[in-house]
Amino acid sequence: MQRIRVNAASSSYDVVVAGGCIERAAEEIQAVSGSRRIFVIADEGALAVLGDRLERSLAALNPTLFPIRLGEERKRLAVVEELAERMHRAGADRSAVVVTFGGGIAGDLGGFVAASYMRGVSFVQIPTTLLAQVDASVGGKTGVNLSSGKNLIGAFHQPLLVLIDPQTLATLPAQEYRAGLFEVIKHGIIWSPELFQVLEDQRDAVIAREPTVLEKIVADSVRIKASVVSEDERESGLRRILNYGHTLGHGLEAETGYRRLLHGEAVGWGMIAAGRLAESLGMFSATDRARAEQLILAYGPLPDLAGVDPAAVAARIHGDKKTIGGKVHFVLPTAIGKVEVIVNPAADKVLAATQAAFDVVARTAAAQ
Repeated sequence: MQRIRVNAASSSYDVVVAGGCIERAAEEIQAVSGSRRIFVIADEGALAVLGDRLERSLAALNPTLFPIRLGEERKRLAVVEELAERMHRAGADRSAVVVTFGGGIAGDLGGFVAASYMRGVSFVQIPTTLLAQVDASVGGKTGVNLSSGKNLIGAFHQPLLVLIDPQTLATLPAQEYRAGLFEVIKHGIIWSPELFQVLEDQRDAVIAREPTVLEKIVADSVRIKASVVSEDERESGLRRILNYGHTLGHGLEAETGYRRLLHGEAVGWGMIAAGRLAESLGMFSATDRARAEQLILAYGPLPDLAGVDPAAVAARIHGDKKTIGGKVHFVLPTAIGKVEVIVNPAADKVLAATQAAFDVVARTAAAQ
């Protein structure tokens, strides 16, 4: 078992990474919450394959379970209201503890319910997808989408505890697992040449979900994010580097109505575009850009983007929450393991990089 401490400014908590830790969930949750009532917001998809394990593990806490159908199109304020109403009818008060169970959407949405219900109640994250385990569950970002953009309504609200059981990843469809790997690649590019090298050297073991290497890349990703969040909880400085690949990636998600790509796939595509932009600005060597791009494509394939207008995707960046005072902020690499935040890169270069990323995906699809 690996227990990683997140020391955010507002609160500190543990992230437990261990195969089988779901079975110890009641003990871990009770240690941080005492005898308070537990309300579980659980993605129906996760419950279908892991519900028996969850219900057995939490039986001693007598939780109230709220199964809910989730998807990017359901990550909206209406669903927050629906869940808050269900909690109120079930008798949840300010001492309630929300437990989120499922992927990143369950954590983001359920976390925002916890952040806003009665002006804030405690919550625990039990992420069951790779993307949620290495990214969404750690750091206290919660929120929902608007039709015009992703995560434009939300709050910083740190959990009491995060329980990560890599064994849950055996149940993921291949596409969803690979989508999560793009966020792991992101951590390698922005912070850790060593993690990047593991992903290069042990691709077959990673794809095969070999337990030892899987636990390593999950724990390493959590440590990276914990280090960043501990220094910059509210994204005023260092934490912005975690948005690598997200500026154009969010634009692509919004332009395609959140229906054609999983979030991790959009980030993978966004990292290709960001690498191309960094190279065009003279920040990133052609060698490193090619190496990063090859690793992303090695964990693909990325979805077909036929019919999507690159110019429309590039235009979306002005509505992204990373645009401040009308200035677009891009996280761009300068080497494997190092990035910088660039303000307002030339629009023609952004468009060219966007088009180049579209072309890369098209060429890769044609070659398969």
